[in-house]
Amino acid sequence: MKAAIALLAALGATGATAGDDAWVLAGRQGVVMQVIVPEAQARERAAYDRELERLCATEATCFVNFYTNRTGAPVALPLADVIAHEATATFRRSGKRGAAVFTWSCRLQVANEPCF
Repeated sequence: MKAAIALLAALGATGATAGDDAWVLAGRQGVVMQVIVPEAQARERAAYDRELERLCATEATCFVNFYTNRTGAPVALPLADVIAHEATATFRRSGKRGAAVFTWSCRLQVANEPCF
C-alpha cells in the first residue's frame, strides 16, 4: 500500500503543471485510478500500454479509467461532468483472477475492438 501511495504522489506531482502531451493522474476513487489522456494519444493503444506499465507497476490488481479533457476543465476528483463524459478506455487487472482486460470507449470508434 505504501508503494501505491508513493506512486500516486509521484504521478500526481506532474499533473497540475503538465503540458498537452502529459498523462495526468487525477486521483484515485477507491481502487480505481482516474487518468487524463492527451487528446492526440486518445486512440493509440501503445501509449496506453506504456502508461499502464508505469501506473500498474507495483500493483497486482490495477483498475484504471481513462478520459480526455478537451475543454481544459480543472482536474480534480470527483471529475467534472465535461471530463467524465469523455471516457476513452478502461483497464482492469485482477491479481486474484490473473486476468487483464482493456476496453475502448465506443465513442472513439476503434475498429475491431471491444467497447463500452
